[in-house]
Amino acid sequence: MSRRIHRSLATLLRIAAITAFLVGPVGAFAYAQTGDKSSSLTGAGFVLYVSLQRNAG
Repeated sequence: MSRRIHRSLATLLRIAAITAFLVGPVGAFAYAQTGDKSSSLTGAGFVLYVSLQRNAG
């Protein structure tokens, strides 16, 4: 039983490492593309912001 758990854990760890290795650069690229746009709301984000402000007051 212990050997089976060890193999399952090793397989799960390998899958997690491969996933992080493949998805990590994509996430880093997406994060780098966001830039410094936090102050300018456009599109759906602006509409949501305005509607929430109107409902709050």
